[in-house]
Amino acid sequence: MATTAEQPTTRPIAAARRRLADRDGVLSWAFLVPSVVYIVALVGLPFGLAIAFAFSDVSAGDPSYDFVGLRNFRRVVDDPVFWRSVGNTFVFTLISMALIVLLGKVLANILVADFRGKWVVRFLVLLPWTTPVALSSISWLWLLDSIYSPIDWVLRQFGALGPVENMYWLGQPGLSMTSVIAVHVWRLTPLAAVIMMAGLMSIPKEIDEAARVDGAGYWRRMFEITIPLVLPVAAIAALFGAIFTFTDMAVVRVLTRGGPNDSTQVLASWAFYRGIDGGDVAQGAVIALFLFPLLLAAAVLILRAVRKIEVR
Repeated sequence: MATTAEQPTTRPIAAARRRLADRDGVLSWAFLVPSVVYIVALVGLPFGLAIAFAFSDVSAGDPSYDFVGLRNFRRVVDDPVFWRSVGNTFVFTLISMALIVLLGKVLANILVADFRGKWVVRFLVLLPWTTPVALSSISWLWLLDSIYSPIDWVLRQFGALGPVENMYWLGQPGLSMTSVIAVHVWRLTPLAAVIMMAGLMSIPKEIDEAARVDGAGYWRRMFEITIPLVLPVAAIAALFGAIFTFTDMAVVRVLTRGGPNDSTQVLASWAFYRGIDGGDVAQGAVIALFLFPLLLAAAVLILRAVRKIEVR
């Protein structure tokens, strides 16, 4: 008797649940809630704290909050190391992105080719991206050692270096920046290759086959079909690479610690050294805030370029 009495009350509840589940607006907000909580907790709150710290005199020795206005901004702008870090950040990002997109396109063509052992090749290509950055950078520390570098040994075998001559890869300004860029490109190229591989695989085979029937050669198909169709995907790969490069400090910290003489210092590493190692939390927050408008401008420019390409 109890079950029959409960049935009339449970049916309207079940029907209400079904109607609620069928409403697109409710489902969309329900699915968005975890992402919103994640972004607010891990991005919004730290960003708000950085803005608050930038207008204070908070330090590791005195965590009390005192409003100081624009004093920290003036001190940062007057610091020559800050401007050197800005210049290094642009050099580091532009050169890295050009190489990452170019090499990523080359690797993507290899990855989409059909040959025996392609899965092994794909695994080896992805290995630099999946390897922890601290572990891979320590390996590069040995490869770029001023005395025991295997790279120097190879150069001696080809006669590029004398019997007792060494390359100070991490001890000279030009070579140290070259080394940092090379390691960063080595890390991010697999990511760009995978993104562009997806773009290459999305190109309909009928287009390429029709071009072959019309007598188009490899280079003509490359510049008139493949590259135009892959450009939007390549721009997205460049956007991801620019974000990772602008905010990356792991390679600089492990390899050079910004040296020699701050020649490899970038904004992310200088913010860390000032705010965490130096204990000046306020100035570290100011330096970190300069990354936001640069990243925003880069993202807007790249997304506008992608939109123009897609419209064409």
